[in-house]
Amino acid sequence: MARIAGTSVAVVSYVVNNGPRPVAEATRRRVLDAINITGYRPNSLARALASGTTKTYGLVVPNISNAFIASFAHALQQEALDHGMVMLLGDAGDCRRRERELLNNLLSQQIDGLLYNSVDRHPYIDLIQASGTPCVMLDRVDPGLNINILRVDERAAAYQVTSHLLSHGYQEAGIICGPLERLNTQDRLAGWRQALREYGLTERPQWIFPATYTLEGGYQAAKHMLLAGQLPRALFISNEAQAIGCIRALNENSIKVPEQLALVCFNGTDRAAYHVPSLTTVRQPVTEMAKKALEMLNAPGESVQLSEFSHRLEIGESCGCQPSSHR
Repeated sequence: MARIAGTSVAVVSYVVNNGPRPVAEATRRRVLDAINITGYRPNSLARALASGTTKTYGLVVPNISNAFIASFAHALQQEALDHGMVMLLGDAGDCRRRERELLNNLLSQQIDGLLYNSVDRHPYIDLIQASGTPCVMLDRVDPGLNINILRVDERAAAYQVTSHLLSHGYQEAGIICGPLERLNTQDRLAGWRQALREYGLTERPQWIFPATYTLEGGYQAAKHMLLAGQLPRALFISNEAQAIGCIRALNENSIKVPEQLALVCFNGTDRAAYHVPSLTTVRQPVTEMAKKALEMLNAPGESVQLSEFSHRLEIGESCGCQPSSHR
């Protein structure tokens, strides 16, 4: 390629690596033309060995089919690209064994940093710390693990959105939650219970419906609720996919939302406003969180950081509020 460009190998290296020495524009153009002609691609392994960096981050998530996780992953990828980095995605499919395999695979590739949301908030910190790889946890985990944490207070968010639901005067409130063994389920249940207590309402165990965080999970939970024969007047649903699946089951049985059963949900995405009815939900500021996650990952020094973001309540029609104009 240097021969085609009519220059030295060193000059080609300066152009490819954008330095360390400046190259005249005419010479730079000849080198770029030669790259196009030859189809040259830099050897990333050789560059990593020489520079000590692979220009890659790893991202491990519980399940990329979750719309919220997908939206957060997209924001993280965009932020990484803006920093000249490539993001390698690992989808654990809600499986702890697969999560460990993904971590081992990514760490063996000498990634420059890891962004990690564990399946059940019991992360494999020992693997990460043994590798010396910088890491940011994207969920609430035990601060005693001595690792960077970026999170939203899920209990407070569940409390706020349930309180908004109950402010309409509903006296019978249930919940479609996640699997009971999951720590994020326990946080969201706690927020729901706190709101019930403050409104003087009785928790009814028969109106607690554990389900997977999926469309099918919400659909099946609603079917079980219908089979039980007595519906609550209102529901807190612990993620957006569950809410959409639930509404489908209710529609099949001619039950109108919110006229007959009002609901709110957790971790809404952009599609919440486009659903019919539009969903009242809690949103997380994924763009701002992505920026902070990358900032924490690149922060110098040995001290760990804890960064907590505020959620926001987004009012839709599903809770019984008056319809708002479509965005």
